[in-house]
Amino acid sequence: MTSHASVPAVAAASAVLLLVALAGCSTEAPRATPATSTPAQPAPTESATNAAPLAPVQPVGEPVVIASGLEAPWSILRLPDGATLISERDTTRVRELLPDGSVREAGTVAAAQPNGEGGLLGLAFLADETAPGGDGWIYAYFSTATDNRIERMPLAGPPGSHSLGPPALVLDSIPRAGNHNGGRIAFGPDGLLYATAGDAGNPANAQNLDVLGGKILRLTPTGAVPEDNPFGTRVYSFGHRNPQGLAWDSRGQLWASEFGQNTWDELNRIVPGGNYGWPLVEGQAGDPAYIDPKRQWSTDQASPSGIAIVNDTIFMASLRGERLWSIPITAAAGSSTATPTEWFVNSFGRLRDVVSGPAGTLWFVTNNTDGRGSPAAGDDRLLQVTVTP
Repeated sequence: MTSHASVPAVAAASAVLLLVALAGCSTEAPRATPATSTPAQPAPTESATNAAPLAPVQPVGEPVVIASGLEAPWSILRLPDGATLISERDTTRVRELLPDGSVREAGTVAAAQPNGEGGLLGLAFLADETAPGGDGWIYAYFSTATDNRIERMPLAGPPGSHSLGPPALVLDSIPRAGNHNGGRIAFGPDGLLYATAGDAGNPANAQNLDVLGGKILRLTPTGAVPEDNPFGTRVYSFGHRNPQGLAWDSRGQLWASEFGQNTWDELNRIVPGGNYGWPLVEGQAGDPAYIDPKRQWSTDQASPSGIAIVNDTIFMASLRGERLWSIPITAAAGSSTATPTEWFVNSFGRLRDVVSGPAGTLWFVTNNTDGRGSPAAGDDRLLQVTVTP
């Protein structure tokens, strides 16, 4: 794998730089594909599915600090109105980023019960004028004392004063444990909600189609089973150990990152009904009974969490690997990827999530205050870096 020289950690950007960063007004910036922060788009046509990938992009320059003082942040959610929400796993708070780089509490998820890797995890947004307040819904994946579940809360107030209304249950009874809880949620280009569910420390869950654990799930916005799901249930794909990243490329193809056990972490192209092999295989086994990952890494180089796709370049945040990976998609329908490149190795510690930022930028968040990292001054931090072809 090629590598990029490590970039030293940087101090907080000046107020002028911060305001420019949050504005992001370039008109020819790299293009983000559907993600948790965007309203659902029409499903891609066949011609779009077979189209050539967009030109890849890569980071340039040094990242700048957008916000600091976060506590075990897990998910970055950029909203269509320009606001940004960040979930904190252990405090169960949803924080709102303000233009001066400070953060305020927009709400909490009262039913969340942090323990080990569980707590308040992924966030997603669905625009809906019929929601109380008329803006839409904030979805949250979180752990209770007995299960993992998804709730949604109406979003109220303008940017800078957002608040969350009373929760409504979307889905419960996802297996939970001290680890392997999955937790990423995102709306796809088909307008449906996708969720990663880990095996909850029980590998047998991953191959059992009657259990929600060890799966990628696909739901209607209210939690029902979509008519075209492959098994007539909420299961979309199975044989997963602990998937934690979800993103779609320009052709509407779903990709997911996944924690391996002792040998291989994975980047998978997800197809409906696909069996990704865990616990029977790990990494690229070459067994036709299972779908091999498109890319694999040793666990000390990755331990992947969130992913984002910009111009058909997959960016993957790595925890134990303490680096950001970029992986260009190089063929129509996502049939192959270019050699991955590593960025900012050991510069910022553990990285939990990455999203497309304001035009021409990428945002990523550190995760050094979760009990497994070595916090630096200001941790945890939200950082921004420019990306260009």
